[in-house]
Amino acid sequence: MTPADLSLTVLHAVRRAVDDGALRVEVPPRVKVERARPGGSGEYASNVALTLARSAGRSARDVAAIIEERLRDAPGIRGVEITGPGFLNFTLRSDAGSDLVRAILAAGSSYGHGTALADTTVRFAEVTESRGVVVAETLGRLLRSQGAEVLVGGRDCERVYVVPGEFDEARLGRDAALWALLRAAPHDRPLDGAPLLAQHERNSLFRVRYAYSRVQRLLVNGEQLGVGPSCETPVDAPELLGVLGDHPVVLLAAARHRAPDRVARHLEAIADALLAFQHTVLPLGDEKPSAAHRSRLALAEAAGTVLAGGLSVLGISAPDRI
Repeated sequence: MTPADLSLTVLHAVRRAVDDGALRVEVPPRVKVERARPGGSGEYASNVALTLARSAGRSARDVAAIIEERLRDAPGIRGVEITGPGFLNFTLRSDAGSDLVRAILAAGSSYGHGTALADTTVRFAEVTESRGVVVAETLGRLLRSQGAEVLVGGRDCERVYVVPGEFDEARLGRDAALWALLRAAPHDRPLDGAPLLAQHERNSLFRVRYAYSRVQRLLVNGEQLGVGPSCETPVDAPELLGVLGDHPVVLLAAARHRAPDRVARHLEAIADALLAFQHTVLPLGDEKPSAAHRSRLALAEAAGTVLAGGLSVLGISAPDRI
């Protein structure tokens, strides 16, 4: 179960409570779910009960209890706990990671795309400044990935505001030139392009693309060892699973807030988690291949899939070799 799946599951529980008369509120368009903070309970948390309490005319803990009752048998959820003034805290099933990997591999580069903005039409004003053009084109891809219709020109247009910057493809190449303009928030100055040409861990673009290329190498090496990706057993890699599960939420937030830099930063987080995990994927020395190795390889492949999809949204290539 991904965070997006969990959000929908909680939303459906709210809707059931309204339908059967247990709650008299307007069903919200969405439910926000976040990873639990350090010291908190469970893996994810939601304040939906607190946001509904006033309109329901009941305490937040009462609202939380009504929602919790309708989540007890939800697939993918191992436990729900109510804490503090009425927070809902969720612990997912141990095989939830396997479900996430299957979902990513089934969706491919479309993982994280959705229909949350299907009823939205965004009309951008025409722009000629280099960075503005790049950001506008990227926002168009982001918005379309969430179901929105995107148009350019006409009346009542939305303007793209950016600190100007040069799209220096001749000196940096297309990928580095794009990253320099998109990795920084639109209201910040673009990145210095020169460091993006260095193949070094301090180069954020290099880390993301190198992480993708490492996945391709792991898949080749796995095939040579007779180890193919498979979701046979759960994988204990909470950091990597967490950032992969967050990908749909990040894409939607980046589209809504007109912030492609959020996608770039998220890809960095995935790359860092993957590079820390990669050494455990395949057998070492005399170690025999096992179901655990196949599941780790499937997780690595899923991470590579998300990296490639995210880079594609930014208009940047994902090379098999660096």
